[in-house]
Amino acid sequence: MMEEEQPIEVAEVDLTEMTEQEILEMAVDKTIVWKGYLACVDEDSCIVQSPWFLGEDCVFGADSDHTTLAIAAIQLLQSEGTQIDSINSLNDVEASIVLMATGVEVMQTSTDDSTELNAEWDLCIGDDAVVLVCKTDCDMDILEPTGGLDVDEQFHQEMTSAWEKECQPEHVSQGAYVSRQQYHEGAAARLNLMSQEVDGELIWPPRQMDEKGNLMPQASIPLQGVATIESWTKLAAAGAPSEFSIRAPLLGGISTVFVRFEQGPRGVFLLVDDEDDNPKIGDQVQFAIRRIYAQEGYIRYGLKCQIIRD
Repeated sequence: MMEEEQPIEVAEVDLTEMTEQEILEMAVDKTIVWKGYLACVDEDSCIVQSPWFLGEDCVFGADSDHTTLAIAAIQLLQSEGTQIDSINSLNDVEASIVLMATGVEVMQTSTDDSTELNAEWDLCIGDDAVVLVCKTDCDMDILEPTGGLDVDEQFHQEMTSAWEKECQPEHVSQGAYVSRQQYHEGAAARLNLMSQEVDGELIWPPRQMDEKGNLMPQASIPLQGVATIESWTKLAAAGAPSEFSIRAPLLGGISTVFVRFEQGPRGVFLLVDDEDDNPKIGDQVQFAIRRIYAQEGYIRYGLKCQIIRD
């Protein structure tokens, strides 16, 4: 697994006075790993891309897309202290998920062109697995992350086909059904690890009512973004929940971990699909937003665990 690092500060330089080799070396120095992705960041821009390559093409991992990349890019800028209230974007990302995960409103074009894209930030998306977040008046040269890993072509094609099938409107899980409305009701608190405080104890995931039918307080206390594995399970493809029946055979099963937060709450999470790590009791994990599954043409996003390795 790639170890997540803190973004490094970027010094202002004149690229016109640098040789091609010097620019390349600087790009290497500026590449960091963030939420399992490769990234470069400075005050006015951030580029985040998948670490996976098929030949010369940067492609998505098994549970990533432009929405997860966009969230990671915005969160990286926010971790640097950058304030972003709204951002202009094409309709290639799920705006409601970005808003719930980051608090940033995504301004997208409407069918009647009635929406004016007047945010101070742009979210730029191409055909590959790369997103760029930058100020609308940004005219500086932006260096791309370097490095990457080769993906197996057959696996990538089969996983892409599996997601396409799963995202069809007629696809409905045969297991526990969660409507789109139900998903949205609790998604913001889950995506941000917001807990409830009841009688001096923190509760996560949030609940609407207690065992007596009384309304619970709003989730308002964030949990730390690191937890410890207390147990783990790997379900064989045949035993995986029906939500994952299409992709589980390609992944060799589904891995889940039961983790404890330092503040007390515990929870069950999936491991990210594109990192081949074997969990152990006592391992530290961090969290990243990824695709979970799709139903009735709508993708459910959620937090997955990444094992922190020294």
